[in-house]
Amino acid sequence: QIDRFNLVIDVIDRVPKLGSAAAHAKERMKNKIIECLTYAHEHGRDQAEIVNWRWLYERDCE
Repeated sequence: QIDRFNLVIDVIDRVPKLGSAAAHAKERMKNKIIECLTYAHEHGRDQAEIVNWRWLYERDCE
């Protein structure tokens, strides 16, 4: 899966220096995945924070 939460988890897993210091952040990302999936199943759509999310520096990507 590719989403911002799984990307954070992937970085944590691939950067050995983060170690246990990033365990809390990894757990938060896993909880956000569950929260978003639960919301989508209950409401039939993604949360507004997901739907309305934009790159902060959108013009730099053009």
